[in-house]
Amino acid sequence: MKTRALPVFPLAPDPIRSDMARNVSAVRMSVEPVGPEGGPQIGLITLGCDKNTVDSEKMMAALVGHGARVSSDLDGSDVVVVNTCGFIESAKEESIETILDACRLKEEGRIGAVVAVGCMVQRYKQELSAEIPEVDLFLGLSEMASLIPELRRGGFLAESLEGVSMMERPLRILAAETPHTSFLKISEGCDHTCTFCAIPSFRGLHRSAPLPELVSEAQALVRQGVKELNIISQDTTWYGRDLWRKDRSAPLLPDLLRALVADTDIEWLRLFYMYPSGITQDVVELMAREDVVLPYLDMPLQHGSDRMLEAMRRPERQDVIRERVAWIRDAVPDVTLRTTVIVGFPGESEDDFDVMLDFLEELRFDRVGAFTYSPEDGTPASDMPDQIPESLKRERLERLMDVQRMISAEGNEEMIGRKMRALVDEVVDDPGPIGTAAGGRPVGVARTVGQAMDVDGVTHLHPYDGLASGAFVTVQIEEAEEYDLIGRVVE
Repeated sequence: MKTRALPVFPLAPDPIRSDMARNVSAVRMSVEPVGPEGGPQIGLITLGCDKNTVDSEKMMAALVGHGARVSSDLDGSDVVVVNTCGFIESAKEESIETILDACRLKEEGRIGAVVAVGCMVQRYKQELSAEIPEVDLFLGLSEMASLIPELRRGGFLAESLEGVSMMERPLRILAAETPHTSFLKISEGCDHTCTFCAIPSFRGLHRSAPLPELVSEAQALVRQGVKELNIISQDTTWYGRDLWRKDRSAPLLPDLLRALVADTDIEWLRLFYMYPSGITQDVVELMAREDVVLPYLDMPLQHGSDRMLEAMRRPERQDVIRERVAWIRDAVPDVTLRTTVIVGFPGESEDDFDVMLDFLEELRFDRVGAFTYSPEDGTPASDMPDQIPESLKRERLERLMDVQRMISAEGNEEMIGRKMRALVDEVVDDPGPIGTAAGGRPVGVARTVGQAMDVDGVTHLHPYDGLASGAFVTVQIEEAEEYDLIGRVVE
């Protein structure tokens, strides 16, 4: 295969992100071989957000259920499937490079075929097909249900399921290194029209998953050992509204949460992507009343200036955000609040940026993920005047993170001396910040109720004796850093 440039469809400049922004990162899932011995070998690579992770876990289950053996080891695979991300430039570049790497393996005879699926294919299928003809099959989001029939047609999967036991046909096959934590994607698409976001153009309008199916999926995940379930979607507060418009008896988000609490044995439910204007008293009262619904809310703002929020076409303004934060904290005093913001949106003046800094200092979110604006082709914001220079975006991002580091450090200092429940993720050989106190021995890495997987800090535990991944422990916090905590296991 000849060396080539990236495909010629329009791409945005590389964004500068804080490492606290989960939703825009491209990450690979590590998948140990799973499925019947002797079945066709499928290599699966997943790029993108946690919603893509859920899609891939369902895809793996379908492949295994049809006799395939799936792993993230590509060499020797009959088929390599790349689940792409098309959200921001760095993710698109990684998707393309991964596809090209797979095509090189195919040219060398080390794999049989290459299939590209998912978000970026949905956005750029024609361009990708023209630029990378070595790919055997492109399937966008709306076509992924045809993956199994297409692989059968190509002779990579058997026509019959004979010999594949029902035990090997789960709804999802968990691919995380910490299988006690997983995601429940409750809807697809988005009805909002934010001027910076292309997601509705390729994931479509909001569609809620049926409540009974979500409860069944959660029950299956519990049987697989999941203890913490992260509720995700493009806007989690929107759950059920599409169904409610047709049937006023249709369940909404509080109904789903009550069903998950009552009908599953999940121990932690954590809410992500909760637009402030959509947070209702019912949800907050559930959080205050039910220990399973963690006192943790991820509520993306994207800015703090009303002028910028209007330009972004966000559904909230300062007054609504301030009101929501006040009554959430009043009802759930120990709540952890997380948000995300965009720096350098077109037309953002120094005054607008200062307003956002003042707003963040006023509300004092426990966690903030910040990233610079990245123009996405096909979005209104990409054509707006007064685009901000990259150097100024970087400067403002650093100033914002300096402010948030101080807020986070002060909040962590207040945790010292408190006892809290934590979920152990792993036991590691590197003693980390405990240093000489651990004597170079292994320590536990855990997360408290206020620390979500990947996007927040962690709690380093000692002593490590008897700790096991997936176990709940009670810890007393002894030290605090900007993002991490250090605690002693007391129960």
